[in-house]
Amino acid sequence: MTIGEKIAVLRAAKGISQEQLAEALSVSRQSVSKWEMDQSIPQMEKILQISDLLHVSLDSLMRDEIHILGETEGQEKPEVIHRKYFGTDGFRGEAGVSLTSDQAYKVGRFLGWYYASPLSGCTRSGYRPRVVVGKDTRRSSYMLEYAIVAGLTASGADAYMLHVTTTPSVSYVTRQDEFDCGIMITASHNPFHDNGIKVINRFGEKLEDSTTSLIEAYLDGDLSALGIENGDLPLAVGEAIGSITDYASGRNRYIGYLISLAAYSYKNLKVGLDCANGASWSIAKAVFDALGAQTYVIGNTPNGTNINRNCGSTHIEALCELVRDKHLDVGFAFDGDADRCIAVDEHGEVVDGDKIMYILGKRLKERGMLNKNVIVVTIMSNSGLTDSLKKIGIKTRQTDVGDRFVYEEMQRGNFGLGGEQSGHIILKKYATTGDALLTAIMLTEEMCAEKASLEHLAKDVYLYPQKTKSVRVTNKAAVLADKKVKEEYRLINEEITGHGRALLRQSGTEPVIRIMMECESYELCDMYIDRLAKVIEEGGFLHA
Repeated sequence: MTIGEKIAVLRAAKGISQEQLAEALSVSRQSVSKWEMDQSIPQMEKILQISDLLHVSLDSLMRDEIHILGETEGQEKPEVIHRKYFGTDGFRGEAGVSLTSDQAYKVGRFLGWYYASPLSGCTRSGYRPRVVVGKDTRRSSYMLEYAIVAGLTASGADAYMLHVTTTPSVSYVTRQDEFDCGIMITASHNPFHDNGIKVINRFGEKLEDSTTSLIEAYLDGDLSALGIENGDLPLAVGEAIGSITDYASGRNRYIGYLISLAAYSYKNLKVGLDCANGASWSIAKAVFDALGAQTYVIGNTPNGTNINRNCGSTHIEALCELVRDKHLDVGFAFDGDADRCIAVDEHGEVVDGDKIMYILGKRLKERGMLNKNVIVVTIMSNSGLTDSLKKIGIKTRQTDVGDRFVYEEMQRGNFGLGGEQSGHIILKKYATTGDALLTAIMLTEEMCAEKASLEHLAKDVYLYPQKTKSVRVTNKAAVLADKKVKEEYRLINEEITGHGRALLRQSGTEPVIRIMMECESYELCDMYIDRLAKVIEEGGFLHA
């Protein structure tokens, strides 16, 4: 029995409706329904809550979803291994170790076959799927790109290569040029030795869970799920073998699209850009130059191993220094695949995703363009954002961490703006994913429209002191399930109730537990973070 089936049985036995369980877990009813139909799996944080709510042991819930290895020589604690390859942001891992060229080839093989098969709804005999592929600047991106394209063409699909480009550009091209799907090879903000495969559906959105499950079944050698009892996926032969096309023109049209969205000339603005030595290095400057800005660029010398290294949205210090030293009007820092944007005002002060959502939300509301006057945020957004938005008549909807969950909630409620503190900002009128360059343009547009500095635009947002620490661990699920960790987490939340909050969650993309504290002072944040981190360390969970 799967975890979803167990949730359904236990919920029904206790007379709890899907709506009641969803409300208790602070998720949508659709999320509970997807779990119970095995279309998705709850995050570990929600599994822990379900365990408590339904009075069932964690082991009983998880047994069919993870594999517990027995103790071996030199191994003091059992290791929990997740069976799934795809997390909230695609298939991600260390290149050549947990994400290999062989796996990339198989992903290509599957997608090339799937979009010509009845499983995808295709009814045309001999149909040749069209798939567009982009990559960031990691050294391993080239290896994975060629492996994926080899798999696609071996299955009879035509591959269109955008080469080095951004994730939102792949989403835009997939949607606008009516490809069957898009593939972006990136590990976003992670170090260069990691990489990932993001698959985008024909609407420019992240791939459906049902299709992702089929990819994973194929990766695990389970072809029965695909309706194939013996052998492997058929190989294309002769004229049926797929072709490969250079599609740099698609990337250029995306650049043109961004430029077309601006209503003002930026000729009087000095703009700093930090491209993280990543996917935006050849795009960002072209866009702002075309709009007339005087651009000053750093993080634009990728060498395959320096992506995100001491630069970009996760290392904002470099841009802050640039803005102050060059006396710039504004600065924008992107991550490795340019779906995140963090801004810097004229004094070199950081304007994070929460403040960006306030500025853009206020802009849209004043123009009557903020549907239902709602912004979708995540549990990581500062409580001060909610309070500040409330003062100007804007409500918030909260989701789990991940731009995927933000977008799904925006779709459900037909909301136009959502995002994350980390800089994923989704403006649904213009894009189906976070787009760093789009965000930067919209902030600059507001500066021009109001004839105001970024500092002035953000002045009415009060954010409570908040700190986050990432703790590298050997086993994320085991940390969250540990009794001593859970007890300390409970005690800390009790102590700061009314004066802040604590949040403990596992990263969906790294072997990391994130400890977030909001308190009355940064000193208190540090104290409580250290307390919780010490319990994790004493439990023997720290990564060597």
